[in-house]
Amino acid sequence: MFPNMFPLGAGQFPTIPVMPVQAMTQQATRHARRVYVGGLPPTANEQSVATFFSQVMSAIGGNTAGPGDAVVNVYINHEKKFAFVEMRSVEEASNAMALDGIIFEGAPVKVRRPSDYNPSLAAALGPSQPNPNLNLAVVGLTPGSAGGLEGPDRIFVGGLPYYFTEAQVRELLESFGPLRGFDLVKDRETGNSKGYAFCVYQDLSVTDIACAALNGIKMGDKTLTVRRANQGAQQPRPEQESVLLQAQQQVALQRLVYQAGSLPTKIVCLTQVVSADELKDDEEYEDIMEDMRGEGGKYGKLINVIIPRPGPNGEPAPGVGKVFLEYADVEGSTKARQGLHGRKFGENQVAAIFYPETKFAQGEYDG
Repeated sequence: MFPNMFPLGAGQFPTIPVMPVQAMTQQATRHARRVYVGGLPPTANEQSVATFFSQVMSAIGGNTAGPGDAVVNVYINHEKKFAFVEMRSVEEASNAMALDGIIFEGAPVKVRRPSDYNPSLAAALGPSQPNPNLNLAVVGLTPGSAGGLEGPDRIFVGGLPYYFTEAQVRELLESFGPLRGFDLVKDRETGNSKGYAFCVYQDLSVTDIACAALNGIKMGDKTLTVRRANQGAQQPRPEQESVLLQAQQQVALQRLVYQAGSLPTKIVCLTQVVSADELKDDEEYEDIMEDMRGEGGKYGKLINVIIPRPGPNGEPAPGVGKVFLEYADVEGSTKARQGLHGRKFGENQVAAIFYPETKFAQGEYDG
């Protein structure tokens, strides 16, 4: 058909430089096999990144190209603290997308597609979404980046004392507003906290306020690290000064509440609620008791309500003027303390604090 295309004699074949099929395939799929990893700590190097992601991919069941390491190459830009991690296969690169927010050398890193990623071309090369059956819990993650918390306003909260409960951490964070999502990362085997969490606020405008106010706070023997999860540590901007002043007022109470030895208990003690005179009359006392049961029951399962009364002849008694609410769990008591503190009952502004369970059990109400 084309007699002049290869003017060669009989039995001769053209010498054409041919790229090996494997090399051609690798080149064509590289954009879909590369993963962008941002927010790396200064100590990161090619070997540590390659080893970490290979081990993590194996742990979550993300390896689909057979035995061996998933990572074949790593390029790090130390100045800008990011890396391109090249995987063996397109499917493994897609599985790696589920690792966004994973903790690498003590800091959360963001895992993204590189800028040259072409979704339409990649669709023909393999899966473009992570396998939904990946075992992300084994590395402290949940599907969709910490329980569906995604985007630039996701906050990383590190340096949490391990004994802090989920309710305690939530209360601390919610002093700035209600949360849209929250995830305290726990050890899969023991169920214990790993000392860090992620959250997103319903009102995204408070993100920087919360980060600026909480970052650096001492909690027991630890110091909180609070920042946007997809950013490295940043210095407060000058325009945040007024924001910081507001935030410090909001966080002052939490700093006192969370000092070592002042941890939440199942008992909430309300002060400045009732006066001794109001408790003398039996009918009025029962009305107050009923009000407290109804109000306290809004926050959790209420086990008991104790309102100490003066003696028969009006003589002072320990705990008069206080109301003690005993809950079935700390989650209920924490919600009650948060909901009742600062509320007004009649003309009185209530102060709500946690009360030692041992003292309450022994009937010691004067603490």
